[in-house]
Amino acid sequence: MASTTEIPKPLRQRLARLYYGRDTAAIRFQFALMVIDLAIIGFFLAGPYLRERPSYLILDYMIAAWIALELLAQWSASWSTRRFLMRPMTWVDIFVLCTLLFPYWLYNFAFLRVARIWAVVQRPVFGLMLARLGLKERVDVVKAFVNLIVFLLLVSGFVYTFFFYREDPGTGFVDALYFTVATVTTTGFGDITLPGTFGKLTSIVTMIIGISLFVRLAQAIVRPNKVTFPCPQCGLSRHDIDAVHCKACGHILNIPDEGAT
Repeated sequence: MASTTEIPKPLRQRLARLYYGRDTAAIRFQFALMVIDLAIIGFFLAGPYLRERPSYLILDYMIAAWIALELLAQWSASWSTRRFLMRPMTWVDIFVLCTLLFPYWLYNFAFLRVARIWAVVQRPVFGLMLARLGLKERVDVVKAFVNLIVFLLLVSGFVYTFFFYREDPGTGFVDALYFTVATVTTTGFGDITLPGTFGKLTSIVTMIIGISLFVRLAQAIVRPNKVTFPCPQCGLSRHDIDAVHCKACGHILNIPDEGAT
């Protein structure tokens, strides 16, 4: 597979630092991308209101151009084309781009861009963002909360696209979100249900994954605050904030501490 060596090295290094770095410039850049992704999701939600207006196609193709430009930038930041194509988010972006290029023939799947926020949350740089905001000790709680919100938005967008997209724009997404929350919490009021076998399967998957995320969030809230620091002796990675010895093997730890503020 061809590599990206044809991209000027300084440009590739700069892009890689912005996308994957941990310095101040990288944090600001990645935070800005998250804001833009939220704006794209907002366009998806506003789609039913804008479909009949000339501005809809203008905004649609502007977002498509942005996604294409970002795909090119990410490919340039990657050290190999194969590695770039092996990333699941690459194919999510390509799929979203196709739906935006043919808005009247394909459903608008712009809601899938919320998965990019989940991808950022998994990176170490997200912990640095929280540290800058004074939330360093609550990283696990924030991550669990964001994972749950991302899942709710993904499922709501999916349900909205396949079951409520042609309904009243004022209530379509609200109904989809209402159904998703009721299903995830296993409340099951039954006033809104998804028709057919496909609807039942969607409900089952939503309940199984959703309740797992709820349990994980509850665990993150009630369990004591811990830090991530692999023990050099046994590899245990979670320790109390003030731990001196590893609870598993007794090895002396040297957990970095910024000191009292």
